[in-house]
Amino acid sequence: MKVLPFKIPKPNQDALVYQEDIGAVFYDKLHQHEEIQVSFIIEGEGKLIVGDTINFYKPQDILVIGSYLPHILKSDTSVQGTSKMLSLFFTKNSFGDKFFELEETRALQPFFTRAIHGFKVISNKEALESLFLKLESSQKLDHLLILLEVLKIAATCEYKSLSSFVYDKQYSDYEGNRMRNIFEFTMSNFHTNITLEAVAEKANMTKNAFCKYFKKRTNKTYFQFLTELRVEHATKLLLSKSKYTIAEIAYEAGFKNISNFNRQFKEIKKYTPSEYKRKRV
Repeated sequence: MKVLPFKIPKPNQDALVYQEDIGAVFYDKLHQHEEIQVSFIIEGEGKLIVGDTINFYKPQDILVIGSYLPHILKSDTSVQGTSKMLSLFFTKNSFGDKFFELEETRALQPFFTRAIHGFKVISNKEALESLFLKLESSQKLDHLLILLEVLKIAATCEYKSLSSFVYDKQYSDYEGNRMRNIFEFTMSNFHTNITLEAVAEKANMTKNAFCKYFKKRTNKTYFQFLTELRVEHATKLLLSKSKYTIAEIAYEAGFKNISNFNRQFKEIKKYTPSEYKRKRV
């Protein structure tokens, strides 16, 4: 499997790749690959950035990430010591240019439409979990049969899109590394007072050039993205068993005052932080 904008050695050149990721963290750099990725999280949780949108992943999540869709799985090492994920990687042409256009496979087309923006499975999860767990002790032919079953369920299940905007061009190595630097800097420092000068410097650009560059590739301003990252982090703290007060959560997420935190949180989540925690939306 070829991973862009940087290369990760993948000796397996099969049409369908089954992969087990087990370790302290998943690969947490911004990357994209031609293959569609269908993954089941067994252990681990953390931030999930797909395209232009910040999410969180946790155990029992089933995620689909489309072809050439930039993404990051940033493991939260403070929560759990081990991360484990089972994944299938394939392209729409892995089994022949016309395989998924056959009358017998035409019912799977909704899966590929959903995969463009990536999605998280909401319903039928138990059936999918059972299929993924069979992969660990199955042969290659079984992997293909299981994939078709997974696609059949994922084409009709309830789901939540993982991104709202997809940049219509593949990242070059140079551009991918630049975006990776931006995302890594932001994810490591979102709780601090990030200035436009600082992040533009990481991108090796002027402030004006950086603003245009980021907006074109994510369909949002950098500070919109930063605010969403902070709100998602606050959401995770609100839903955790921690004894943080609302004010402490605001500070931990990088907000300088509680009123701005409440306003930004409600604008994105449609509830105030207190309402969100009470309802556990």
